[in-house]
Amino acid sequence: MKPVDYRNQTILVTGASSGIGVAFARALAGRGANLVLVARRLDRLETLATELQAAHGIRATAIKLDLGTPAAGRALRKATDELGLSITGVINNAGFGTDGSFHDEDPETLANEVAVDITALIDISRAFIEPLRATGTGVLVNVASMAAHQPIPGMAVYSASKAFVLNFTEALWHESRSTGLRVLALSPGLTTTEFFDVLGSDLYKGNYETPEQVVQTAMKALDRNRQPSVTSGRSNAFLTSVARLLTRRRAVMIAASFGSSSAAG
Repeated sequence: MKPVDYRNQTILVTGASSGIGVAFARALAGRGANLVLVARRLDRLETLATELQAAHGIRATAIKLDLGTPAAGRALRKATDELGLSITGVINNAGFGTDGSFHDEDPETLANEVAVDITALIDISRAFIEPLRATGTGVLVNVASMAAHQPIPGMAVYSASKAFVLNFTEALWHESRSTGLRVLALSPGLTTTEFFDVLGSDLYKGNYETPEQVVQTAMKALDRNRQPSVTSGRSNAFLTSVARLLTRRRAVMIAASFGSSSAAG
């Protein structure tokens, strides 16, 4: 399988104001892709767009959007159509998690978590799937998580949301095999991003990867185009493979002993 040729492609990246989203933007621009950068923090997007245009001679467009709003994907499709941009790839990276026992969580926050992590991802994927399939050379990456591979007490909604992303994306991979569209679910583990800054990185011990390492894993997997999903980091990949061998009871008991501040109940 030939590596992806990103020249003359236009790829939309959500959550592009920090962390893995920024790393994806830089890696794609380095390969010659034009970009549409999406997040709530427009100032960061515009700074990144200016940087990438100057460094790589590509076109980078910033779009401010809260993906928790209804029909976010359709709003993005309308915005890109009005700008005359033909999207050939999508990186659904935006997402956030909450840490705490489910019965203590704020219902509005949980609803927004599901809206961003699941609903927006579905709506964006559906809004652009037809042009992505039509190009025959496009990419669709949905960022899941190691949390997708087992239930996590204390992060019940987040781990369930990412399990949805993993299964949804693997199904799309099979549906798209004959079209040339490369579909991939990416599962990072502990990563040095604002995600863990917000949750409290002192609660999550282990070896952290950089966003650049996570993106490198994804880019290699897209070039090879052999699998519907990939876990970033050898030790993380080993752990997710072990999780598949455990009983459901054993998996949830082990997950409860790591990470979350509320895992023990």
